[in-house]
Amino acid sequence: MTVTALCRDCLLERNAAVDSGRCPACGSPRLLQHPELGNLSIAHIDCDAFYASVEKRDDPSLRDKPVIVGGGHRGVVSAACYVARLYGVRSAMPMFQALKACPDAVVIRPDMAKYSATGLQIRAIMKDYTPLVEPLSIDEAFLDLNGTEALHKGTPARTLALIVKRIEAELGVNASIGLSYNKFLAKVASDLDKPRGFAPIGKEEAVSFLAPRPTSIIWGVGKALREKLRRDGISTVGQLQRKSEPDLVRRYGSIGRRLYHFSRGHDERTVTPSSAPKSISAETTFADDIYNLDALCKRLWPLCETVSRRLKARNLAGRSITLKLKRADFRQVTRSRTLPAPTQLAEIIYRTGVTMLEKETNGPAYRLIGIGLADILNAEDADPPDLLHAETAKLTSVERAIDDVRAKLGDGAIDKGRRWR
Repeated sequence: MTVTALCRDCLLERNAAVDSGRCPACGSPRLLQHPELGNLSIAHIDCDAFYASVEKRDDPSLRDKPVIVGGGHRGVVSAACYVARLYGVRSAMPMFQALKACPDAVVIRPDMAKYSATGLQIRAIMKDYTPLVEPLSIDEAFLDLNGTEALHKGTPARTLALIVKRIEAELGVNASIGLSYNKFLAKVASDLDKPRGFAPIGKEEAVSFLAPRPTSIIWGVGKALREKLRRDGISTVGQLQRKSEPDLVRRYGSIGRRLYHFSRGHDERTVTPSSAPKSISAETTFADDIYNLDALCKRLWPLCETVSRRLKARNLAGRSITLKLKRADFRQVTRSRTLPAPTQLAEIIYRTGVTMLEKETNGPAYRLIGIGLADILNAEDADPPDLLHAETAKLTSVERAIDDVRAKLGDGAIDKGRRWR
């Protein structure tokens, strides 16, 4: 379909450029123009400052105020609204630095249950327009809208604008769109025009668009690889484009192949709606450093319940349990153990975590503890009855009974005694 202009407000599509820069039908300045607009169908939708946006939606008095979602003074920023970002506040920034930069910010503790519920509503809206939705996190996903033009009576670009309009109108949060011909470039595009943005990247411009960008724009290029590339005289994607694939593989191993293809705008990955998370975890930062085993175990238990609840909600289980600790000097300690069978039980996660924790409480104080499960799979094979471990059946029965009571009476209706010891 030959379309080069789209009004993101009234959804008018045109096959010719609009010189005025405003929609000829409604006068809106939110007019998107691109020569390949009608030929692109792979998108990445990313909500803008999602946690903070949900909090502002639920409390309109916060609308014009700087809002930070995060932990206490010792924690980190989970999300910052765009007002707070004007002061230099960023996600993952230590809270004390964020509050120093923006002392008047309103700080709100994360409410993951609320954010998850909104995220599921957003995903349901996306699935009204295509079954090919691949979630990346609670507030972002890839969409493949190829072949939907006749069904939705417009280009994928128009359908995407409609999806975001619905998200804003029905759920009260904003989102930005990246549109291209593959996943890599769609993800790159969604960061180009935030908030409430819509940026396309076409085939004809891909190589020239990427050339001046830093190598970190390529998925998988972290700090260590970026530094290695820099030492080799490569700091931009354009410099990668001048290297052959065999040379990049020889120097950087298997990721050299990705460097070669992504730097040229090539990405053969498909949008896969059934992708399961690689891991599910929870962590907390303490107000004061803790070295005592009993105190650490008391903090560990609610994290295990959180991980278990998330697994059960998605009918998942995991086999590999990882304990994460961060010392007072910020050095990180991780310990992992693989179970004989996958689990989703908080009790088994906790007991495994404690056996690893016991070996690490011989002196250093900790400022953070976390627990997570990897090797994620469907829960059908979780916590099987075992004649050698008959207690598993009892643990399963007790935990299901607790879950049933909480489902009827609320999370605070029943708990194990260890939470209060």
